[in-house]
Formats: sequence, C-alpha cells, structure tokens
Amino acid sequence: MTSDLLRESELPVRDGVIQRFEIAMDVARQLTVRVLKEVFGRDEAPALKDTFREAAKLGLVADAEAWIGHVNARNRTSHTYDSEIAMPVFAHVPSFVPDAHDLLARLNPHVA
Repeated sequence: MTSDLLRESELPVRDGVIQRFEIAMDVARQLTVRVLKEVFGRDEAPALKDTFREAAKLGLVADAEAWIGHVNARNRTSHTYDSEIAMPVFAHVPSFVPDAHDLLARLNPHVA
C-alpha cells in the first residue's frame, strides 16, 4: 500500500514534467520555423519532422533523428491520461534536455 501511495504522490511531478516538455517542444518548433523562414528563407515544412530534417541540413540541430524522436514523444502527450503512455514520455524527457540546450545555442545567434 505504501508503494501505491508513493506512486500516486509522484503523478503530479510526472504530469508537470510532461507538460513542461510539451511547452518546450512547442517553443523549439516555433523558434526553429522562425529561423528557417527569416534567416534561411525556407518555407514551413508540411510536417514537423521535416522541419527538423531541414534544420539539421542547415546545422541548426545536430541530429534530426533525435528530434524526430522528440516530436514522436510530443505527439503522444495528448494521451498522458494513460499511464502506459505517460511513463515512456516521462522517461524520454532526459534525452530531450541536452538537445534543447544545443538547439538554443545554435539558434541564439539568429534570434534577436
């Protein structure tokens, strides 16, 4: 019973981490699209995954496939009411953090 209570007490933390991941991914997408358009003259790709592939070609992200993994995790966040989906998304977040820092460093010279 104690482990059930502990697990229950961790749900708000898990949900908060997932929510912040959603926001961070949305901001990453918006900034990347903006830099691709305003700095490199590229139109917004029809699919978000293509946005990060294009960003990788231009050196804005180091690894397009890692970002596609982040996009896939972000796409699953609408189902986080289901613990079987929420836990893998929560477990994915630590791999996102260094990529987000790297993206920020690469975008920073292009964003006023």
